[in-house]
Amino acid sequence: MFDIGWQELFILALLAIVVIGPKDLPRAIRSVTHWIRRARGMARDLQDGLDDVVREAELEDIKKHANAMMSDELDPVNSIARELDMTDEQHEWSKAVDSLKDETDPDRSADAGEKRELDPTESPADQALAVEKTGDVVPEVTKASG
Repeated sequence: MFDIGWQELFILALLAIVVIGPKDLPRAIRSVTHWIRRARGMARDLQDGLDDVVREAELEDIKKHANAMMSDELDPVNSIARELDMTDEQHEWSKAVDSLKDETDPDRSADAGEKRELDPTESPADQALAVEKTGDVVPEVTKASG
């Protein structure tokens, strides 16, 4: 890493013995190695943090790219979503259900008033037309012979 050979290390050791002294040299070496370990640990933590950030950024890019590819290649003009759109059918069904509820509501006949009685002098066509208009179901009247 620093490209230090054995000659340079030997010169550093001799300088350390002369400057620090043989008595305090072990304590000085311990403190230097302690600081080197702390520096390496901090560098490792920084590298791990940067790796996490890069990984997250790459994952986001990959996710965006995959979503773009899937939406473009699988359904370029959203035709599947349009085909599966059921809003018109839901509207028609809700109208039919509401109509069926109105027709089968037991309170409806009471609100509409009394049922219309058949007039025997009316023609069957007029009677059917009156039944269609009011929505009442009127039983057929048989002619009395007499």
